[in-house]
Amino acid sequence: MLLRHPYPALKEHNVTATAPVVKYAISYKLNGERRFEFALLKSPSSEEALAALQKMHSGSNDVISDVKVSKAL
Repeated sequence: MLLRHPYPALKEHNVTATAPVVKYAISYKLNGERRFEFALLKSPSSEEALAALQKMHSGSNDVISDVKVSKAL
């Protein structure tokens, strides 16, 4: 059975052994509505999380704001 990531844009690609990838929880607002996503990121930076969210919501006029990243449990 093949399992697919629900949001392919959030998967990490081209990862090297020197850049460990960790699962993070991202809380953000999409058009003023609070949302949560999980993503594999190299660091807990809001900039990297915002880039992943922008890929996921590309092709739309959605406004992404208040991005916060924490380590997933």
